[in-house]
Amino acid sequence: MSRIGKSPITVPSGVEISIDGSHVSVKGPKGQLAWKTPDDIFVNREGDQLLVTRPDDERRHRALHGMARSLVANMVVGVSEGFTKELEIVGVGYRAAAQGPSKLELQVGFSHSVPIDAPDGITFEVPTPNRILISGIDKQLVGQVAADIRKIRKPEPYKGKGIRYAGERVVRKAGKSAK
Repeated sequence: MSRIGKSPITVPSGVEISIDGSHVSVKGPKGQLAWKTPDDIFVNREGDQLLVTRPDDERRHRALHGMARSLVANMVVGVSEGFTKELEIVGVGYRAAAQGPSKLELQVGFSHSVPIDAPDGITFEVPTPNRILISGIDKQLVGQVAADIRKIRKPEPYKGKGIRYAGERVVRKAGKSAK
């Protein structure tokens, strides 16, 4: 039995869950998410908990069991609390500016500024010019948007300049040494 898959998912108050065969819909104060489970994985509601089960110990079913439980749990957390990723901008003259909740403009060492539009369900917040907060209810989408922004100017190993996740450690290289 999958250690992740066998643990139940607690449903907080204010979150409605509808299960229609293999289609799971979760609705909460922050929004609504839906997902179709793989064919042989079942989601059942027992009181204020959700249980994800599999038919047997076949390798494919074991692989999908924990993944399905994690995705449903992330949907429940997303519609009740939401997810946030924080990015740091390091470098002289590097900065971000929010232009509304769904538009961002980056100055990261190019001759031009880089505009970024948020997909549906994602909001940007810039508390200081060198910090970006990305928020949304879909954990995968929040992480993907953060990775796309980081990809614009990855942290370089010599001076550490670039866009990085908050708390990310950049391994620095020694520069050239004089003879």
